[in-house]
Amino acid sequence: MLLTEWLKAALTVLGMSMLPVLELKASIPMGLAMGLPLWETFIIAVIGSSLPVPFILLLLRPFFRWCKGRKFFHDFAEKLEARFKRKSGGVRRYSLLGLFVFVAIPLPTTGVWTGSGIAAMLDLRIKHALPVIVLGNCIAGLLMLLFGQIVIL
Repeated sequence: MLLTEWLKAALTVLGMSMLPVLELKASIPMGLAMGLPLWETFIIAVIGSSLPVPFILLLLRPFFRWCKGRKFFHDFAEKLEARFKRKSGGVRRYSLLGLFVFVAIPLPTTGVWTGSGIAAMLDLRIKHALPVIVLGNCIAGLLMLLFGQIVIL
């Protein structure tokens, strides 16, 4: 693989993994399909999907407060906040262990974006939530690699 091809594939995986919903559930299969080596794909996807986490943890609540103060954004913020609260049952009950499991299971509507949103809504401290979310993200990535290998076989 030429350096330009590798760079294009790596940037695609990095960018895709930072997007909500897609995260590494889509970026790992994409990286493998583009010919990136297995572990390089994993590392790039985990880094990319982990980058938004501290920003979400720090800025989500102030962002919601700002939105609720604007008529145009109020309903959007209310709906998104309600969604996080609906999804927070297991995390509320089991705290950091629930957050870890929620992020580690690579299913639609789970992952670092929703997990970080839930942690922010539950006011979990960033020094506790950040490592748990990143670790859960690593496990989700490993599960995606395992799933990818099973499908390839």
